Amino acid sequence: MMRHILPYGALLAAGMLALQWLDYQRLARTHFADMAIFLVAAGFLVLGVVLGVRVFARPAALPFDGNPQAQATLGISPREMAVLQELAAGRSNKEIAARLHVSPNTVKTHVARLFEKLDASRRTDAIARARDLGLLP
Repeated sequence: MMRHILPYGALLAAGMLALQWLDYQRLARTHFADMAIFLVAAGFLVLGVVLGVRVFARPAALPFDGNPQAQATLGISPREMAVLQELAAGRSNKEIAARLHVSPNTVKTHVARLFEKLDASRRTDAIARARDLGLLP
């Protein structure tokens, strides 16, 4: 039974393909100008998007490095940098001590040294100066 059905199915599929091809040929002949305009417009659309992405794309931001030259010049230690980052996050001395696993007195000492090194009298001054120097993002 399948031997008879399969060739007829293939013949019907080929006939359908031929009819669709003829219909496409008729469509292409009768609406050639419309299809050409569509293809040109689509090409310009793609070109505009590609050029727009390239022209208006922002350059990749450089990764933040914390300005190691300024750190070395000012003599800021890695632990003081950690305290400075916690200060910039708005944490209190007790919170900083808990996060860094040191005593609050050690945090006070680091903060006092940061004030001296950054020539600041308050936390906000120290943070602003550190941002100006590129020590903080």
